[in-house]
Amino acid sequence: MNAYSVTSRRSISSVRLERLEFSFMGSTLDLLIRLIRVEVEFVVVGGVAGVLHGSSLVTQDIDVCAPLTRENLARILSALRDLSPRFRMTPEKRALPEDVATLVGYRNLYLITDWGQIDILSEITGIGDYPEVARHAIHVSIGGADCRVLALDTLIQAKKALNLPKDRQAILELEAIRERLSRSRPNGTN
Repeated sequence: MNAYSVTSRRSISSVRLERLEFSFMGSTLDLLIRLIRVEVEFVVVGGVAGVLHGSSLVTQDIDVCAPLTRENLARILSALRDLSPRFRMTPEKRALPEDVATLVGYRNLYLITDWGQIDILSEITGIGDYPEVARHAIHVSIGGADCRVLALDTLIQAKKALNLPKDRQAILELEAIRERLSRSRPNGTN
């Protein structure tokens, strides 16, 4: 069986994501690895971050926080180019322009690709802009690639700030994961 092993350098959690069980998660991880390989600067946030921390809740898209600078936009375009990226929030699902200059000034990119949906956000409610989000990231290995993911406490903070009905169950589960992890640490250390 094909699987990715996801472990935190800080030993926050260890999760095996089985491709046969979660085919969406397989393509999600492949998309993240693609972003990493072309050196897109980003932090995984949202539901996928929850899954990487051990949540059982499956999400329908990838949420990342990234600086939407010319350089990073060029890398994003390079990573997604052959996956038919389209704006998913427009009725006609128009194609993502290949010219970086056209994208300068966007605050968020809500995209659908041949491998699934990805939301590229320049800031996270309750946390702040990309530099602040990056300050609260941990490193995990996904398929042998180093990936930054929003730390568990900060992820809970962001979900509470959004206060969306879909996030309430996630908050309960993430808090239970945090409690279990704190009990497993000797003397409550990180």
